[in-house]
Amino acid sequence: MPFNHIAVVAFDCDGVMFDSADANIAYYNQILAHLGRSAMTADQEAYTHSHTVRESLAHLLADAPHLITAADAFRLRTGYLPFIRHMRMEPHLRHLLNQLQGRCKTAIATNRTDTMNRVLAEHDLEGWFDMVVSAADVTHPKPHPEQLLTIMAHFHIRPHELCFIGDSDLDQQAADAAGVPFIAYGNPDLRAAAHIHRLDAVLDLIGIGEN
Repeated sequence: MPFNHIAVVAFDCDGVMFDSADANIAYYNQILAHLGRSAMTADQEAYTHSHTVRESLAHLLADAPHLITAADAFRLRTGYLPFIRHMRMEPHLRHLLNQLQGRCKTAIATNRTDTMNRVLAEHDLEGWFDMVVSAADVTHPKPHPEQLLTIMAHFHIRPHELCFIGDSDLDQQAADAAGVPFIAYGNPDLRAAAHIHRLDAVLDLIGIGEN
């Protein structure tokens, strides 16, 4: 079993901890509207779900790179806070975190750049995670394994002692590159050591179970 010695459980944010699709779509469409651009296509929505804000803006404005500076200035001026309130916490997240307390350390590995702390504050999750690694904390965002390697170095653990819960191909690639057991959440198409459709299923996987 790949989950026999888990010391740290790491989470992706968007699509795992939160259903943030509506919030992210509204956020990027507001930027595009400010620039006089059309709303995102379905493919663009999927891209922005898992990539950093800078990668997303470069993707959305690939045919007009001269607008990226204006887009960046607008997003920094307006902020993400109005959209954070529309993010829906995934069922069973609080229960899972409660059960992990005192048993495993917890971490976040996210391609969010400068909004993760505000997301945690808005949803009363400050202090629930032992470590948060965003795209701003590393040189290379996912799919590069740097975020997961940073977590392992911080806790002085080996790859088999960390499991990573994600929902995208970028998450899968990062886990594979780091040699970390990957748990796919809500996405049966990903290659993973385990697939789950509710977060508290992690408890049985790592052998904690209920109190």
